[in-house]
Amino acid sequence: MADDIVRPEDVLPDGVEGTVLNGVQVRKGSVAAFVANAKTLQRLTPGTDEHHRVADQLRALAPAVSAVGLFDVFEARSPELREIIAAG
Repeated sequence: MADDIVRPEDVLPDGVEGTVLNGVQVRKGSVAAFVANAKTLQRLTPGTDEHHRVADQLRALAPAVSAVGLFDVFEARSPELREIIAAG
């Protein structure tokens, strides 16, 4: 059973900034950036320039985060975020 454990260094060894998963380039920090932007989006007023910029960044990150498999085990609470994920 211990062979099933995956450590961060198994995915990205020290000194490696990214990898290709399921045909998608994934940079180190993609999941953290996606989560930070998702939290930011919640507090912004829809229709504002800042809201559009953050939503665009989420759209850009969604394929990488999906390739990691995050959406296979977690579901977004926000309907707007679910829409962004579905579009990616």
